[in-house]
Amino acid sequence: MTTIIRSDQRHHADHGWLETRWHFSFSDYYDPTNMGWGPLRVFNDDVLKGGGGFPGHPHRDMEIISYVVDGGLEHQDNMRNKHVSRAGEVQRMSAGKGVVHSEFNASASLPMRLLQLWIEPRTKGNVPRWAHGPYTKADRHNRLLAIAAPDEADVPGALGIDQDATIYVSALDAGKSVEHTAKPNRHGYVFVIAGEVDLNGQKLSAGDQARLKDETHVALKATKDAEVMLIDLP
Repeated sequence: MTTIIRSDQRHHADHGWLETRWHFSFSDYYDPTNMGWGPLRVFNDDVLKGGGGFPGHPHRDMEIISYVVDGGLEHQDNMRNKHVSRAGEVQRMSAGKGVVHSEFNASASLPMRLLQLWIEPRTKGNVPRWAHGPYTKADRHNRLLAIAAPDEADVPGALGIDQDATIYVSALDAGKSVEHTAKPNRHGYVFVIAGEVDLNGQKLSAGDQARLKDETHVALKATKDAEVMLIDLP
């Protein structure tokens, strides 16, 4: 089963310093029929104006993956981590039993775009941790690059998370394709970051998402130069 949700069907809010599109219920947007997909609880597509950001705030018991689309994301936390991630790079924060962090646009004048995903962990009360993935466009060019994967999977280069879920990204040239095989009874999630793709025969444009259930074969072909994210979930 594949459910397509178009870009303009996402919840949209403009706070001035932040323009955001939420894929699931979050903050003051509540829809009891749209609380997540498998353990994927949050998928936010944020554009922060220059100097904008989120001051220090707490999290717990969540695997938080931040993928920078454009610009730079400055992160700081009470574990003494401080880092700026650039376009195509990733931060993973396992909040565990509790962490406080802040996130800001590293530029005072230019906007930055960020995809932030929250995935529910298998175990509560873990020790908090943070890591950075310094990926490049070459790493994901015309291939699926795993940027986060289960701790026990030991996927080379992927950041470990406490969940049986894998997040892939790909930068596809027009006409190029990638394929993914999933086990039965799994959830899948596809988001078109930019460009246009064909997903198992269905057209998706920038901002569109597809929620898959028990789809064991996922074929993505770029009909225009594209950047996509694919998530394999229990």
